[in-house]
Amino acid sequence: MIRSDLDDLVFLTKKAKYSALIEEILALREKSVPILVGTVSVDSSEQVSELLKEKNISHQILNAKHHEKEAEIIANAGKPGMVTIATNMAGRGTDIQLGGNNEKNELKEKIKKSGGLYIIGTERHESRRVDNQLRGRSGRQGDPGSSKFFLSLEDDLMRIFGSEKLDSVLQRLGLEENESIQHPWIS
Repeated sequence: MIRSDLDDLVFLTKKAKYSALIEEILALREKSVPILVGTVSVDSSEQVSELLKEKNISHQILNAKHHEKEAEIIANAGKPGMVTIATNMAGRGTDIQLGGNNEKNELKEKIKKSGGLYIIGTERHESRRVDNQLRGRSGRQGDPGSSKFFLSLEDDLMRIFGSEKLDSVLQRLGLEENESIQHPWIS
């Protein structure tokens, strides 16, 4: 397994988190990296979709609303620069093939060289198992891949688990709204 699980990025606000997430997607698309954005709900996936539309970033949504299109969406998710938004539970049990489901090995090799499928989590789930399942969508069968979670102190799970204490520490450190903190202890 050669997937690189990067430390979480924690922002003060959801607005800053989503702004950084969109910038990350733009940078990855320039490198032709396929991206899977994992969300915790259908509402959250639609919110990310609206932000991508504002920036004219083409994307596809994989959630419980489009059962008939699920196979086609997954078949396209591994193509260069493709952005796919999925609720954490959507499309499980199906591998996302680098390069898409076709016979073009040169496309697969191009994506391998660009780092493979990149997973972006928009929140942590109550169950670490679900987060691990999201990460596990990348780096399958010896392919390269990466994963990173973008969090904010305004996320439901962060508020439940003491974001007030972390918020006061970050305020004392002088963290600006658009800056993030990244450390293995936080992840």
